Amino acid sequence: MADVLDSRCAVLALTEPVAGTAPVAAGWVCVEQRGAWPRNVDDHADPSIRALHQRAAAVGWKLLLIRRPGRAPSGPTRVLLADISPAAPRLTTLTVDGPAELDAIVPGETVGEEYSGGVLLVCTHGRRDRCCALDGRALATAVRSIGEPEVWECSHLGGHRFAPTALVLPTGYLYGRIDTAGAAAAGKAAALGEVEIGQCRGRSAWSPAGQVAELAVRELTGLRDAAALTVAAGDGPDVLVTATDGTRWSVPVRQTTRPARPASCGAAPTPSTSWHAGEPVVV
Repeated sequence: MADVLDSRCAVLALTEPVAGTAPVAAGWVCVEQRGAWPRNVDDHADPSIRALHQRAAAVGWKLLLIRRPGRAPSGPTRVLLADISPAAPRLTTLTVDGPAELDAIVPGETVGEEYSGGVLLVCTHGRRDRCCALDGRALATAVRSIGEPEVWECSHLGGHRFAPTALVLPTGYLYGRIDTAGAAAAGKAAALGEVEIGQCRGRSAWSPAGQVAELAVRELTGLRDAAALTVAAGDGPDVLVTATDGTRWSVPVRQTTRPARPASCGAAPTPSTSWHAGEPVVV
C-alpha cells in the first residue's frame, strides 16, 4: 500500500511550485451532469455537450462538467456561466430541461440569473487521475459539511499533480494542494470579490508569467481586491502589473527546468518547467 501511495503523481510533485500553473481561460461554462463523466469532455457522448465545448473553445472559454458532492437529487440541469473579466467578473446561473436549451447557450453572450455568492469547484475527475478522485472528493465532502461556500465537484481542471485542485468563481482563481480551511476561505473571498493567495495557482485570465507576476505583487502589497490589478500581455522576462490607482510594478519572471516527473498517475516521467517571479519594482 505504501508503494501505491508513493507512486501517486501528487506525492511525486510535492516540491513543484503551484504558482503559474492555472489553465488560461476567459470564462467558464459549467454544466451539471449527475453520474459518471467521460475521460475527455470533448469526446462526450451527448452531441449537445460536444457542441457547447466547441463554442466555448472558440471564444477562449472552458467547459466543465459539475455535480453535487454525495447523492444529488434529480431535476433540471443547472448551468453556471462565469465571465472572469478582471475588472468586472460575473457569475450567472440558469437551468435547462433538454438538448435544445443547451444548444441555445452561447458562452460570452448568454446570461442567466445573477449569482451574488462565490462558488468552489473541486476537481474529482477519477477517470483522468486517481489523485483527484481520492483527494478531491475528500475535500469537496469536507467543504460541503461546513455549509459554505457553495461547492461542486467538477471535471478535469488540469494539474492533477497538485491535487486537491479547485477553481473559485466568479473571480477565476485556481488553487492546488489546498486543505478544507483554505478552500472555504478561497470560496468566501471570491464571493466578496477578493483573493486568497495561499496555495494559489493563479488567475486563469492571465498567462502563466502573468499569474506569477500578479501573485508576487499581491504578496508584496497585501492587496485582496480581485479587480485591483491588471496584467499586461506577455511572457516576460518582465511583466507589467498595474493597480487601479495607477501604481505600476515591473515584475521579473523566469522559467526553470525541473527534474522529470509524471504529469499524472501512471504516466511516464517527463521534463517539466516552473515559473518564478522576482521582487516587483515600482516604475
